[in-house]
Amino acid sequence: VQLQASGGGSVQAGGSLRLACAASGHSFRSYTVAWFRQAPGKEREFVASINWGGGTNYLESVKGRFTIFRDNAKNTVYLQTNSLKPEDTAVYLCAAQLLGGPDKYYISSNYGYWGQGTQVTVSS
Repeated sequence: VQLQASGGGSVQAGGSLRLACAASGHSFRSYTVAWFRQAPGKEREFVASINWGGGTNYLESVKGRFTIFRDNAKNTVYLQTNSLKPEDTAVYLCAAQLLGGPDKYYISSNYGYWGQGTQVTVSS
């Protein structure tokens, strides 16, 4: 499975972006798919995940602002980011195929496939 992340950009605080994680080579409808982010000098951080049944999990600081959803017909998972803040600035990466238990969705090393990331920059 190859993952391609897109949709990043530069916005002012309060703006929105829709990130997309498109899979090729294999359907990932049965996979848990997650978004992580990494800012310079910081560790990779879980942002959101969605399982095969549509169940979702979010980082506490993005709840109510970000929404993860999937379009299985397009083999794509999206992350709608609203009310962006400067602290959301990071490279956003998508990952698929949770290898650990379903309660370990927030651990990056538990994912089998990774995309290359897309930069999100939020200015104040």
